[in-house]
Amino acid sequence: MTPVATTPVPMAPGPVIPVPARPDLDIGQLLIRLDQQLADTTDPRQIRAQTVAMLTLTRSVTMSAIETAFATHPRAARETVRAIAMLTDALVTAVHHVATTRLHPQQSASDTQRLAVLAVGGYGRAEMAPASDVDLLFLVPWKITAWTESVVESMLYMMWDLKLKIGHSIRSIDDCLRLGGADITIRTSLVEHRLVTGHAPLAQELGDRLWSELFAGTIPEFIEAKLEERAARHTRQGGQRYVLEPNVKEGKGGLRDLQTLYWIAKYIHRVDRAVELVDLGVFTRDEHLAFWQAEDFLWAVRSHLHLIAGRPSDVLSFDMQVEVARRMGYQDTTARRAVEYFMQDYFRHATRVGELTRVFLTELETRHVRTAPFLGRIFRRRRKMRPGFVDQQGRLSYESEAAFLADPLNILRLFEEALRTGVLIHPDAMRTVAANLALIDDKVQSDPEAIRIFMDLLLRHGNPERALRRMNELGVLAAFIPEFEPVVAMMQFNLYHHYTVDEHSIQCVAALAEIERGEHPEDLPLSSEIIQAGVNRRVLYLATLLHDIGKGRPEDHSILGARIARRIATRMGFAQDDIDTVEWLVRHHLLMSDVAQKRDISDPRTLRDFAKAVKTRKRLDMLLVLTVCDIRGVGPGTWNNWKAMLLRQLHQETAAALENGLEELNRDRRQTEAKRSLRHLLIAKGWDARKTRAELGRHYDAYWSGLQTQTQAVFADLLAGLGADEIRIDLRADPDRDATRAAFVLSDHPGIFSRLAGALTLTGANVVDARTYTTRDGYATAVFWVQDSEGHPFAEDRLPKLRQTILRTLAGEIVAREAFASRDKPKKRNREFRFPTHITFDNEGSDIYTIIEVDTRDRPGLLYDLTRTLAANHIQIVSAVIATYGAQVVDSFYVKDMFGLKLHSPAKRDGLEKKLRVAIADGVKRAEAEQA
Repeated sequence: MTPVATTPVPMAPGPVIPVPARPDLDIGQLLIRLDQQLADTTDPRQIRAQTVAMLTLTRSVTMSAIETAFATHPRAARETVRAIAMLTDALVTAVHHVATTRLHPQQSASDTQRLAVLAVGGYGRAEMAPASDVDLLFLVPWKITAWTESVVESMLYMMWDLKLKIGHSIRSIDDCLRLGGADITIRTSLVEHRLVTGHAPLAQELGDRLWSELFAGTIPEFIEAKLEERAARHTRQGGQRYVLEPNVKEGKGGLRDLQTLYWIAKYIHRVDRAVELVDLGVFTRDEHLAFWQAEDFLWAVRSHLHLIAGRPSDVLSFDMQVEVARRMGYQDTTARRAVEYFMQDYFRHATRVGELTRVFLTELETRHVRTAPFLGRIFRRRRKMRPGFVDQQGRLSYESEAAFLADPLNILRLFEEALRTGVLIHPDAMRTVAANLALIDDKVQSDPEAIRIFMDLLLRHGNPERALRRMNELGVLAAFIPEFEPVVAMMQFNLYHHYTVDEHSIQCVAALAEIERGEHPEDLPLSSEIIQAGVNRRVLYLATLLHDIGKGRPEDHSILGARIARRIATRMGFAQDDIDTVEWLVRHHLLMSDVAQKRDISDPRTLRDFAKAVKTRKRLDMLLVLTVCDIRGVGPGTWNNWKAMLLRQLHQETAAALENGLEELNRDRRQTEAKRSLRHLLIAKGWDARKTRAELGRHYDAYWSGLQTQTQAVFADLLAGLGADEIRIDLRADPDRDATRAAFVLSDHPGIFSRLAGALTLTGANVVDARTYTTRDGYATAVFWVQDSEGHPFAEDRLPKLRQTILRTLAGEIVAREAFASRDKPKKRNREFRFPTHITFDNEGSDIYTIIEVDTRDRPGLLYDLTRTLAANHIQIVSAVIATYGAQVVDSFYVKDMFGLKLHSPAKRDGLEKKLRVAIADGVKRAEAEQA
């Protein structure tokens, strides 16, 4: 027999007692060793000290063994949480043993001198994460005696010295009944009481009286209270299963939801294990297996969180997600990161927990234990059900399960009937659907009637997202469109996307339905107008649902998604022209957003190239609506007036070019029209003809096509009478763009763009767009559009401080390079995001400029570092377009060299790229040095 490894115990004088290094601690052997250790010790202080020393080492060695065992099955923690609870039992039992036999021994115990030590809460279930609290109930027969108080006090001091986090109460049985009847939290903890050590008959009496005198008569009250508590908890946690940083314990689909089911089941049926619910007919064996797997997985995640943090930690923050994924054995592939695979598994388990909750609540309603929600039925006009369907307790169900399953198309009809009538689907019907997904085979997927039903779900009832979300949760959507299955619960590890890919797709469909219902005529006037004028709804809805279906593979998701979308549209029997349009929309669903947010759309070449890619007004209109829905479906706060303005302008200019010919996009014509508009505006403001002619002749050609007339008028006023060393600034809100416009005029000199960008960024401003031009008489005219940290214009009362900081920076009182070192430190939760730097040079996207695009991790000092590097290499920046996607940014610069030419030399471009990469890396190093 292999000997058990032991570790010597250094402590106060006495024999060294070995501690077994194994996760399954033998409590009896522990007490024997403890008695041996304390055999010759009589001083109470020494007894406590030696006890704590021995138990501290016991705890350390055993926890180490538990962690080692856990590492061999890192995705399943059932054994781990039980082992930690058993270790805690051993420690509590040992402490109680010392307190009652060594510190406060009794010669003859009376009935009043009885004490039972009970575990309650999660510890009562014998489930403990590594840093869980130890919740104890010290149970006495009647009132607390001096002996009881001494024992409890000694136990607490020793457990505190062991660094256990103790939650405790000392109560009699009558106290438990009285307090449990008044407080639902106390009652819940008592549901899970378990004797650890002490007087067993006392614990048995508590259990008997709880069930007979308290629990049996309060079942409906307890259930309603726990469900209200659950709803409130979900609201606090964001109300959605797919939140970016879920709380494993308290969040929707988390451990607390499973525990709520267990509490209610035990309260009603007095079961000790979830498997007993199968015998009672509450769960099927498959459903219990899902319960078991979800619980095992969630406990594993929570245990890893505690071990990583070294303290209680239940939030899967971004930095924790990466480390937990690594510990659980997930690995990166060429397509996706390990953390994304891990979070997909997490969300799928959370979804399954939601299904189990629905099944359980249905059983409660069926058995009349819980009241079904009647309010909605009282005020809803009942609609007649189609043949085969019935209203069951206010929910939609089928007349006969056998007849329902005889025709697989009934599964789709169920969701259509729910939308048509506005009645929620009965969980029993959902349960039947989830158990029979195999009926939706290849034949059903291409059946014309099935396709008609599915398209009616999208097009006929006004709120398709309701059906799509429920179909997705139950697996029906992936069964009918198998290509959708890989993106179900697929998490995108970045700060930009708020939802998983499947939920984002459904959110986009919901956004489209909202526009169709006329809910956003003021926010989305152009999209609303396009929809009202009429578009091919079949094409637009299918393209919107499928636009991200290619994600999660190594190939560009737009290209792969377009091929998949063509296959699906073909299978669904679409006309050839419609198939082509669906494919084109999915292939180019990012095109309009990229052009609007990453390019200077005042540049005629940009507009010509975009118009050539779009080709027709029909495609332009549908692409605009799809783009709007895509952005709005990313998450709250993503859509703003700035993006709306850019998209409207791009659509307007392109539509005019498609209607009147590409010759409309002519730089000379635009220059003539811009001068005419400014002339009229200046004359209206009282300028005389001579001053007006001087202003119109003051600027080079590029100035006229790059700015709106109102901004050019501001520059005209600022330039009037400007001194050689004077700096003039105009700061004002631009509500149409959801930004503050900062206009500057001053004597031109190299690096002015960089200094202005640095000055603005130091004020906390996020630059979203910028233009800078030089007048013929040597002045710089620069305009920046900036937003505050919330993505809005700066408040009026902040503008004076903004102006002061800008002037101090331009005067050299604040050194931007040094100031950015502390501001560029990445937040801990954001460090794990990977954004490899990509730098491209485009000489084809503009007739007269080279476009330098830098795609990298965002930080406050990045724009300053990049523009400073460009200036140091004699590169003239004419405009900059900044697009931010969470922690990622794409900075696009329209530039010329010192001779006013494009950057044609490959060697020069390569050298400049290296210097830009060095500038990016140096900025990160400065921040890291500051942090250290």
